[in-house]
Amino acid sequence: MGQPEAGPWDWVLPALVVFGTTAVVLVAAAFAIRAIRRGPAARRRATEATEKAGAALVALDDAIEELELEVGLSGALYGGGAPASLRRTRMTAQHTRDAAFTAYRAMTDPDTLPAEAVRVSRDVLRRIETASRAIESARGEHAAWIATHVSAADQVAAAEGHLAELTARVGDPAALLRELEQLVDREEWTDASQAAQSVRSALAEARDHLDTAREKAADPSRSAHEDLALGERALRRADAAARLLEESHTHVVQAGRAVAGELDAAHEAVRSATGIRAALEPDDAERLGAEIAWASEELARISPTAARRPVSANREIARVRERLDAALADARTAQQRLHGARTALPGTLAAARSAVSRAEAAMPTHARALDCRVRLEAARDELAAARQAADPVTALDAARRAIRHAEDAKALADYARLG
Repeated sequence: MGQPEAGPWDWVLPALVVFGTTAVVLVAAAFAIRAIRRGPAARRRATEATEKAGAALVALDDAIEELELEVGLSGALYGGGAPASLRRTRMTAQHTRDAAFTAYRAMTDPDTLPAEAVRVSRDVLRRIETASRAIESARGEHAAWIATHVSAADQVAAAEGHLAELTARVGDPAALLRELEQLVDREEWTDASQAAQSVRSALAEARDHLDTAREKAADPSRSAHEDLALGERALRRADAAARLLEESHTHVVQAGRAVAGELDAAHEAVRSATGIRAALEPDDAERLGAEIAWASEELARISPTAARRPVSANREIARVRERLDAALADARTAQQRLHGARTALPGTLAAARSAVSRAEAAMPTHARALDCRVRLEAARDELAAARQAADPVTALDAARRAIRHAEDAKALADYARLG
């Protein structure tokens, strides 16, 4: 009797078993690899690498601050221009630092794979180490040149020239405060008041150190280097505080000029939202109606004190506009979104600039946490993007992100100072 003829299932079924088993094995392997890549050990390695890169980034940021101090002093010694080597090193280090802050934000993103975080951390660390060595080398070469060619008396004279120039530029900080007192409530210019006090104390400290440095420079047996360095650091703090005072004064004055227009624009946005609500389905209309009512109540609360509290009013108006925009979501046409963004952008940009300034002023001068700096850099980046964006909607989104980052930075800085 002959063998029965083989049917199609005689080879299909074994093939299905083989391929099915292979597929199951491959899927299981893929899940296993994914688990390994995201497992506790991988996350631990990523955390260690990120923390190491973060510590190096803080050190680089501090080194750049010291280099800025040296560039300023060198500018006085060289008649207004620091040596090209110092300026090039500073520029390269600043670019490295800015790129490292961006990379650090990416590597600490929860969605970043641990292996990718480790790779980026190592690359960032390598770049930071290169920049740090360049700073150290440039400062060493410059210090050697100064020791050989510039006397201590000349260095003190240059620092005293810096002090005289800064004192003349600052003028009378109290005059700016008196102007603000006439315009707005005191709560609106606390940053300016603190900056004015910082200017006065830093200038007084600089004078004391430079007086001591001048006495030591006249005695060959004593070194004026430490007092000269302390005097320059005090001058740098005074310069930063003077800029903050000027910026705070400008922000308050501009806010006072703009607040009435911001209120009008916000009321217009509420009216526009009311018109859009009429065309919505009942459930959507009810939800939007609640938000419109809330926005109207907030504007009614803000309006009576807006003239005397313009900075706070503009900040609160920006939040009202953002929440109302979120409530409208996709209910508006592209043209309506564009118009709304155009009217909201000026006030939101002003609020973002104010928030960044407050965060900068809040940065502690000692033991500054990395997270503060990262958030502040993110706020600066978003503010720059908002200023450069051609599309009002894109610019508005960036300005709102800048506000959130700046507020986070200030909160972290306040916490770091308490620690």
